[in-house]
This record gives sequence, structure tokens and C-alpha cells, in this order.
Amino acid sequence: MTSPQQLAEHALAHTTSTSCLVLVSTTHSANLRWANNTLTTNGVMESATMSVIAINGAQVASVSGAAHTTEQVEQLVAQADAQARVAALSEDCQSLVVPPAGMDLDTWDLTPGQTSIDVYASFAHSLGEAFSTARAAGRILYGFVNHEITTTYLASSTGLRLRHEQPTGHYGCTGKTADLTGSAWVGGATRDFHGVDARLLDATLGARLAWGLRRVELPAGRYDTVLPPSAVADLMIGAYFSAGARVAHEGQSVYALPGGGTKVGKQITGPGVTLVSDPAYPGLECAPFVMTSSSGNDSSVFDNGLPLARTEWIRDGRLTALIQTRHSSTLTDLPTTAAIDNLVLSVEGASGDEMDLVRCVDRGLLLTCLWYIREVDPQSLLLTGLTRDGVYLIEGGEIVGAVNNFRFNESPIDLLNRIHAASATQPSFSREWGEDYFSRTATPALRISDFNMSSVSQAL
Repeated sequence: MTSPQQLAEHALAHTTSTSCLVLVSTTHSANLRWANNTLTTNGVMESATMSVIAINGAQVASVSGAAHTTEQVEQLVAQADAQARVAALSEDCQSLVVPPAGMDLDTWDLTPGQTSIDVYASFAHSLGEAFSTARAAGRILYGFVNHEITTTYLASSTGLRLRHEQPTGHYGCTGKTADLTGSAWVGGATRDFHGVDARLLDATLGARLAWGLRRVELPAGRYDTVLPPSAVADLMIGAYFSAGARVAHEGQSVYALPGGGTKVGKQITGPGVTLVSDPAYPGLECAPFVMTSSSGNDSSVFDNGLPLARTEWIRDGRLTALIQTRHSSTLTDLPTTAAIDNLVLSVEGASGDEMDLVRCVDRGLLLTCLWYIREVDPQSLLLTGLTRDGVYLIEGGEIVGAVNNFRFNESPIDLLNRIHAASATQPSFSREWGEDYFSRTATPALRISDFNMSSVSQAL
């Protein structure tokens, strides 16, 4: 069987373009699914894809497809070369990244990482016990777990030979009452499923379903609201996805400075708020160099291989960086700060957890997760979405019942200016974005005194 490294070298050897970049990614995954307190399916999957980026001066073409044989590779290279010859000039054209000093070719030679059903050995045992406990208590569990290892090999005609192995896992479980009228959700991210205990997930779901035995109907309005880390992650990822420097420079985002330019250097949130990305953040480790198969406002194929380091997007409430390619940095006159695949929010002096915040609320709401989040206005980063699987009424610092769902309208940047209290930062998982797009986050719970529930939702 031809190795990913051999396929990458084969592509570089067969290109007729003046320069070439090749990304080969292999993904090996294992999953479990359950419903009605019974395991329903499990499986292991493997895939391999290649992106060939052919470059003739400022003419660029990127072609991606399956890559298992040298014949498939040659077809991708031929397509990329042909498209590059007739492509329009690329405005983001830069010199390709050259090999870093001391590039570790021993790492390049390593085989792709793999996972297996065995990664769930401890979890599956606890899941069986959780089924028994839930069944005896009259609740029903539904859920899905996935673990995958994606290994990416980046090679270029300038001599780059880089490899990154990324383990990614997530779990999500929904608990329902026997009559299906009550519902609660819990989920999280993990690199290896070490310490993920289905019995603890079921215990959390049992507590939340018990809160919902009393039902209260509330109207739309502004409520003193506790957002747990999962909901905060939902909103902060939206803020991060919108943090492109070029779009801001052109006046099209919340980070644009009225009259022209960006708000970099300006206070945009309350003091003590810090938002960072760091490839080496413990537990959220991610690629330490740029890997991209396409160019856009926030990415450039010419930046492939560019080293990544800890980047502070917001420091003590002040905007310090936006997502920046080498090309966009020439437009904005700001340093190059490429996107990084994790995000950490912290609030100075914060401690405790979401239940500590709940105990300080006289009357308000606890959300558990948000759903179907969409942008309404890029200039203010106004987002709308729905609550889901558990909105709870707090009275006198205690949770006294479940309330109806709402549609909300809020800007995450505005929320960061209205923090009443915050918990300590902890690993979190966005239900909206975590499963498919962005799973590596750490966020606090936040208490927002006037969170805007704009209308009542009929969603269950």
C-alpha cells in the first residue's frame, strides 16, 4: 500500500506547474450510537484525501479528491495543473513558506494515527450501567460518540515536509422522560475518552429532568440569565468566525472602526476579558502551522506551513488581533495572525462553576444549550437562535422548574460588555458548532443580567 508521504512526493514529482503544495489527510474514526437505552450501531471508518495546489506565478488552482493510488494522484495533479494555466491572477500571491530551521523529518516519516472501538472500552462499560440506572428511573437515553484521528502531511516544492496528527472526540447524550415531554442534553469534547463516564452524564441528565417536573410558562423579555460554558462556547465561536481582519478593514463587521480601518487597539469589551488561541493549550492542542486547501478573506494557500503561536485576540477587553493572512496584513498594516483551531475565553478573578452563579440569582433563567444560531447583522454581530433541551427557572438561588423555549437575539461582543459574573474557565463543547466544525474550546459560565429572549418558541 502506498503511504501518504509517497503519494505527496509522487504529486510533487508529476506537477508541470512552477510551484506546488500538497496536503494529504487520512482520517480514522470509530463511533457508537444508542437510543431507547440500547446500543444501536457502532462502526469504524477510514478515508484519505489529497489537495493539490498548483501555482504558476500568481495563477493558482486547488483540486481535492480521494487519494489511495498513484493513478488517482496523477489525475488530481493533471487537473490542478490544467486549471492553474487558465486561472485568473490571485491577489493573495506570496512567496511560499520555506522549511523551518531544524525541520523534523523523523516526524514526517511516521505512519498515520489510528483509533478503534477499543477507545470506548471504559466508556462502553459505564454506558451499560447508565442504561440500567436510567431504565429503572423511567428515563430514556439517546446519544452518539465519535473519536477520530486525522493525520495531515504537508509537502511543497520549496521543501516543506510537515506532519500533524489531530485526535478529536466528542460525546452527546439526550435524556427524555418516559412520556417524552421532558428533555435534557449534556455533551463534551475529549482527545481520548479518558475519564468520560456515562454514569455521570446520566446523573446530570437525571437532575435536569427532575428540575423539569414543574413546568412554568414565561413570556418573552429580558431575563437575568446564567449561560453555562457550552452556551458561551456557542456564542464565542460566532465571534471568532467573524473576526476576519480584511472584512473588518473593509467596514463589514463588528470589528470595523467607523470611518475606516479596524478596532484593533480599541476597548471592545468590559475589562478583565481575555480571548486567546494557542496551539499548545493543554487539552486543546491543535495544529502548530497553517494547513489550508483554499484562499479566502481569512485564509491563503500561500500561507501553508506558516508557524502558529499563542495569539491574544482580546486582552483585558482590548481588541489586540484579528484573523490575518500575509496578504491581508499588507492591506491592514497589522501583523500576520492566522486562524488557530482552538479558542479560550477567561474573565479575570472568576472562580467557581455555573451552579455558583445560579445561587446568586434572585429570579432568572439557566440555559443549557443554544441551537440554530444565525447571524442577523454583521455590523453589530447580532445573532439569533433558539434555546433547546432545558431552560430552567431560578428563584432565590435555586432551580425550581423548567420553562418554555425562546428565540434569543444577542451579540456576543455586547454580552462581553454586560457580564454580571463569571465562573472559572473550563473545557467546553459547543452543541451548535462542536460536532462538525470547532470542538476545541474552554470557556466560563457567564451571568448576563438582561439576556434578550425576543420571543417564545414552540420548539420542544
